Amino acid sequence: MRVSTRTTKTLIPLLALAFASAMAPAIADSGNGNDQKSGVIYNSVITPLPGNLPSQPFEAQAVSEFGNAVNFSSGSNHVVSKVAVTMSSWGCASGSWYLHTCTTPEDASFSQPITLNIYSPSTDGVNPGAKIASVTNTFNIKYRPSASSLCVGSDLGKWYDKASKTCFNGLTQNITFNVKGVKVGTSAIFGIAYNTTHYGYAPIGQSAACFSTPQGCGYDSLNVAVTQDPTDVSVGTSVVPGKLWLASTAGGTYADNGAAGLGTFRIDSPNVAPWWGTVGPNYDSAPWYVPAIKVFANDGKTENQSEEKSSTRKAVDNKSDGKHGIKQD
Repeated sequence: MRVSTRTTKTLIPLLALAFASAMAPAIADSGNGNDQKSGVIYNSVITPLPGNLPSQPFEAQAVSEFGNAVNFSSGSNHVVSKVAVTMSSWGCASGSWYLHTCTTPEDASFSQPITLNIYSPSTDGVNPGAKIASVTNTFNIKYRPSASSLCVGSDLGKWYDKASKTCFNGLTQNITFNVKGVKVGTSAIFGIAYNTTHYGYAPIGQSAACFSTPQGCGYDSLNVAVTQDPTDVSVGTSVVPGKLWLASTAGGTYADNGAAGLGTFRIDSPNVAPWWGTVGPNYDSAPWYVPAIKVFANDGKTENQSEEKSSTRKAVDNKSDGKHGIKQD
């Protein structure tokens, strides 16, 4: 695991990558038949959302962009209408998750610009093809709920999810980008990008008022949620199973320690065996972690036909020692 040289406020969440425990079981989104009928051409999002999911940190792993190359379910051409992404928010309105002092008024949130990039397939196996579309929306991201008295021992400081009767550190939530009219072929590369205090394509810096507060800035505790492939992928497939895409300025974030480049969005990693597995000690076999993304296409359907369906399938527990930086609850 990469060791951070940053401030204690950032270092403590990073250390938790190796020691946090597994998530509770969740229910996967609808099966191939229902999703394909609804205009979904790729789906790794779980419905209904569990309290939290494993996730890829941005601030703690020096990441600017994170995503995956995916094959769509059918046909040769599609017109993407919207893309849903599951996020995991570990921030608190006051206090912090790692000091077990989190306090958050109901539905309290912070405003965060997040960008969805869509690229054509890679032609060299390392870099994405041409950027097809880039959409930036500002979302109200909910802080995680307050620490619960029901969460004790190793769960101290977590919030309590009544639905699953489980304690969690982070809180999952979906964000949706409207990208009507974006034409893609049989596959594409999706990337999620946003800025944090020290990282992102345009770091916000330490002058922001939230940085000097005990709770820090919400975006520094915001992650992209991941699910499992093939367990939770109900429509479509990964182009290269076990290899995701990211941009990071820290070599240790990559399987190749940055040999194929730093700071640019690329595959992790060329000429290295897949390493985004969920099970140790080598993490080189399925099931694989994938970003939780759901892609809708009109393809002649009306917009109201592209609604999410009910769940039918269970997902397995996610367990990891944090080899590739995935943050466990």
